[in-house]
Amino acid sequence: MSDPTDELGAHVSAAGGVHRAPERARAIESVVLQLFTKQPSRWAEPTVDEAMAGAFKEERQKYAIQVAGAHDSYLINLSSPDASLWRRSQRSFEAELRRCAVLELDFLVTHPGNATDDDLEEGLSRNARGVAEALARVDGPTKVLLELTAGRGTTVGASFENLRAIIDEIPLPSRDRVGVCVDTCHAYSAGYDLVGGYDEVWEDFDRILGFERLGLIHLNDSKHPFGARKDRHEGIGEGTLGPEPFRRIMNDDRLVEVPKVLETPKGDDVVTADLRNLGILRSMRAER
Repeated sequence: MSDPTDELGAHVSAAGGVHRAPERARAIESVVLQLFTKQPSRWAEPTVDEAMAGAFKEERQKYAIQVAGAHDSYLINLSSPDASLWRRSQRSFEAELRRCAVLELDFLVTHPGNATDDDLEEGLSRNARGVAEALARVDGPTKVLLELTAGRGTTVGASFENLRAIIDEIPLPSRDRVGVCVDTCHAYSAGYDLVGGYDEVWEDFDRILGFERLGLIHLNDSKHPFGARKDRHEGIGEGTLGPEPFRRIMNDDRLVEVPKVLETPKGDDVVTADLRNLGILRSMRAER
């Protein structure tokens, strides 16, 4: 196995305990990982005790994992107009952040959620309030990364302006702990043309959010055409984006040090699928 020091990784399984994730990351020759700290489709909130946290940190050091983070539960909706669901989501998000802090994870990716009352502005404000409450109650090294969404239905967070609005409503100093995750599939589906207008997309990002806010990139091709507002991932170069946007990302000096994580389909053989997609990206980067 090679000894990579690059910025590429993948979402890896935490089955059997979060301490198993670092070894799985190195099985795909990666020193960057993303995981779930709980079952993402359940409300149950496990506690990470000192023994579990210690085991994770030991394995992270053993396998030289440079960047490690988590993705929050799919059930959380901090943009919900339903007061009961919003509070349940806020408590769940806070529990997610607390587990991340105990594990000393670098980031926590969160989807901004759905404003099911069709009030986008209020949905953004509700999201900001939920994130701000959690950050005020949980100290630690973990940065919250708002993920750009594909924009289907009542989803919020499908534009750089949406993400900026959330960030601007989070009070200082907590605001300094908030960044952005750009998912290439979501961006393309939401109307950011990484194929025909790559430079313009990143110029808009820098103007509206600033590259200093970019904490992570999810590298995923898309099963659906440009602007479809559908979130269906495909292997690198195998979808409607094709290989060129990924080649440009891998050779973009502004993005060289930004951690990049695969969330591509894994099929029956997780390791083989991740190694194949990471290999494609690394071969593109060799052109630098």
